[in-house]
Amino acid sequence: MSQLLEFDEVAQRFDPVLGIEVHVELGTKTKMFDGAPNEFGGAPNAHVTPSSLGLPGSLPVVNRKAVEYAIKIGLALNCSIAESCRFARKNYFYPDLTKNFQTSQFDEPIAFDGWVDVKLDDGETVRVEIERAHMEEDAGKNSHVGGNGRIQGADYSLVDYNRAGVPLVEIVTRPIPNVGDRAPEVAAAYVRTLRDIFRALDVSEARMERGNVRADINISLRDSPESPLGTRTETKNVNSFTAIEQAVTYEMRRQGTILSQGGTIVQETRHFHDEDGSTSAGREKSDAEDYRYFPEPDLVPVAPSREWVEEIRASLPELPHAKRDRLQKEWGLSDLELRDLVNAQALDIVEETVKAGATPQAARKWWSGVIARYCNEQGITLDEAPVTAADIAELDGLVQSGKLNDKLARQALEGTLAGEGTPAHVAATRGLEIVSDDSALEKAVDEAMAAHPDVVEKIRGGKTQAAGALVGAVMKLTRGQADAAKVREIILSRI
Repeated sequence: MSQLLEFDEVAQRFDPVLGIEVHVELGTKTKMFDGAPNEFGGAPNAHVTPSSLGLPGSLPVVNRKAVEYAIKIGLALNCSIAESCRFARKNYFYPDLTKNFQTSQFDEPIAFDGWVDVKLDDGETVRVEIERAHMEEDAGKNSHVGGNGRIQGADYSLVDYNRAGVPLVEIVTRPIPNVGDRAPEVAAAYVRTLRDIFRALDVSEARMERGNVRADINISLRDSPESPLGTRTETKNVNSFTAIEQAVTYEMRRQGTILSQGGTIVQETRHFHDEDGSTSAGREKSDAEDYRYFPEPDLVPVAPSREWVEEIRASLPELPHAKRDRLQKEWGLSDLELRDLVNAQALDIVEETVKAGATPQAARKWWSGVIARYCNEQGITLDEAPVTAADIAELDGLVQSGKLNDKLARQALEGTLAGEGTPAHVAATRGLEIVSDDSALEKAVDEAMAAHPDVVEKIRGGKTQAAGALVGAVMKLTRGQADAAKVREIILSRI
């Protein structure tokens, strides 16, 4: 292909329309249709049963907890919950599903006709309409050995069935129009919104790097918003927010270049390449009839009672967008401050720290400062840090009571991170508490004044701001453990 058009030119000449399918692996103890453990990792083919492997004579049984989680997701996305729905067999060659079909839902999903509001970085809100959310099972994992790790050029392939049968919910949007040059941002923000909802509902770890959440990104271009929808492509299994933005950007540029040259777009799946943000052709996209869907004969319909659905609705936690709006008002955060907390995945731990007694300002400061840097150095997340919300509340209490200043508090926190105990214990064992004894401070002030007579003369001459130099000298003498305000008061009273 010739040089691709620039993104801005494509966005001016064409109207992009998005469609996004998000798969989330549910965090149940067992798989969707059998008792095999639903665990990440493990030796290849260790988490399997005859049903996982589709062996003759094995029969599926629906996981009730997975149904509950699917209903939770549907309700959180403002969907209607089906009074009765059923599973179907989706047929085509699956090397990673030994029974050679996927048990999914086709014409009768568990949840349908919903919506979710997606807030962009500048505060603009985009409403995304949800067509359906349905239950299905995941496939196994293919590993291609040799070549570049892809099936093309590989010497041979291996299959691990540990993931086969893991419960999934697939959420399918209706076409998302009117996104213009913000299409990449909208796509990433939508998937991020869903990821945060999954975590709030506690239905999945939702770790994209593990493939807990994967997005298939559909994109098409048309001449104007009044034109019919264009031919779409579907970029499969994109599992990071950066990659989602890159995939949309590249596909818009690629399709725009083809259309501007009088070509036509092929409806197909595409593969995303992390190394350069490009996509490449997969297979021509099949339509529903090509999958030969038919009702799964080994499973009865799922008919959640209205009472059960309402019990689940009543148990839903505060959803992320509502929590963010509330905390932003309560804590007086700017949009940028809130966004930084959200992007750092620190909002929940900061809220927990405030509940434990810290001020919002102190909680934000310590979690996004010293602790965040420690986690980056160690390659861990904030919730894996060896410090608790109670520790930070205790640390803030020591500062608020005047026992520690900022510098000493930082040393106490560093000791806690090093495994020396709580901040109060570290402060006590290291002797970090502020020196507030008048006689000790007066002695240090006298030493500082004797060592800096020129500064003393400046202060006597009316330049009281010069007292800062003496305060600094006293802080040095006391190893930073003096009460600076009290030291200044003593200096001025002496002179």
